[in-house]
Amino acid sequence: MSRIGVGLMAAALLVYLAVAIWLAVMFISVGSPVSVGMGITLLVLAPIGAWALIREMQFGFAADRLGRTLDAEGGMPPVETELTPSGRIARADADPLIERYAADAEAAEGDWRARYRLGIVQDAAGHRRDARASIREAIRLARR
Repeated sequence: MSRIGVGLMAAALLVYLAVAIWLAVMFISVGSPVSVGMGITLLVLAPIGAWALIREMQFGFAADRLGRTLDAEGGMPPVETELTPSGRIARADADPLIERYAADAEAAEGDWRARYRLGIVQDAAGHRRDARASIREAIRLARR
């Protein structure tokens, strides 16, 4: 199901780029300073937006691939604590759990599996920025 969503996002990205470039050409062809400025801005911002979306999709595919591999190996972190109704780790349990998985990741410095598990626990605790950094590091380690 998520692959369909990614395909739809890629199609929407292509439509967005086509429309943005078409609008940029139209603005520039008007010839007034304001319209030329808007056209140039569209020509600059559209590829930046496309680049950001493509990078995000690459991250998602790589993280998904590692997650499926780890799950097939039976290495995903077990649910060790009560979860909130939203599926997050309770605040009181989050910090000790994160510290334990962080220590495991530091002990196994070159192991992408330990870093990925840390990212999963951080995400479940609601620490999204840290989780993305850990999973990004796991992706980097897995590529070696």
